[in-house]
Amino acid sequence: QVQFAESGGGLVQAGGSLRLSCVASGITFIRYALTWSRQAPGKERELVASITSDGGEIHYEDSVKGRFTISSDSAKTTLSLQMNSLKPEDTAVYYCGVDLWSSVLGRYIEGYWGQGTQVTVSS
Repeated sequence: QVQFAESGGGLVQAGGSLRLSCVASGITFIRYALTWSRQAPGKERELVASITSDGGEIHYEDSVKGRFTISSDSAKTTLSLQMNSLKPEDTAVYYCGVDLWSSVLGRYIEGYWGQGTQVTVSS
């Protein structure tokens, strides 16, 4: 059973920093990507950052490039998201998750995600 435990959310002023952490368990897939996604009130959940299981590919959503950094340990059991220069528009519930490789589609597809942790950035 895939499980995630996120932590590190909170309230911060604009321009500040937060570090989110996630402990993942039960991931037995051969090829996957660990992800951070977020969902703001009234909006759909969006992918913020991802790192592939071999660590070879890292991707960021355009609005967070240069401000957020995703990292994981070699065992891919701990995932982090360092968030700097936070903006009010970064306010959302942040989810740790895993996307699975689909050989049929030739891309990663959404797999599982945790309960989320709230990040609130005040102006």
